[in-house]
Amino acid sequence: MHVPAQIDFQGFEPTEQQRTLIEQKMTGLEKFCDRLTAGRVVMKGPGRGHRTGGQYELNIHLVLPDGREVAVEHTPPEDERFSDPAFAINDAFNRARRQLQDAMRHMQGEIKAHESQPIGTVKWVQPEEGYGFLEAGDGREIYFHRNSVIDDAFADLRPGVRVTFAEEMGDKGPQASTVRLLGKHGLR
Repeated sequence: MHVPAQIDFQGFEPTEQQRTLIEQKMTGLEKFCDRLTAGRVVMKGPGRGHRTGGQYELNIHLVLPDGREVAVEHTPPEDERFSDPAFAINDAFNRARRQLQDAMRHMQGEIKAHESQPIGTVKWVQPEEGYGFLEAGDGREIYFHRNSVIDDAFADLRPGVRVTFAEEMGDKGPQASTVRLLGKHGLR
């Protein structure tokens, strides 16, 4: 983490065990996601109010490098287990880990989304032989085989049909490893 995690306690004086458990859990999150840039934990003591009477409450706030944030702001339900500080700590950090996992997956998914597949147009098809050629956006011709066409749509390919494709280098030049028909309006 770029900045050491802040740990605050409100409404009670923590034991050394509680402080150590929170520090260990934060270290575990840092090892799980080495991209954390900041973190803050606030543990509130057992309240006397109607919402959290006798229960511990933890708020965890984590920041990732792209500005994405993970926040666990969990008011415990009326569940006597939350009157045990160790249970409340473990529950909050388990929630934080799941949210952090989701945020990391989302970040990885966004990276993949930016690497969109190119769009091409079917130039010609040899249905009997099971192959054809696409014209890429830059004018290059790219070979494709019937087995590369997704959703068993080879029979739907005709000159002028727009497709997306994944390109790779074959023995005789560029070829499409996957070909997917675009929808009616050029959308997937």
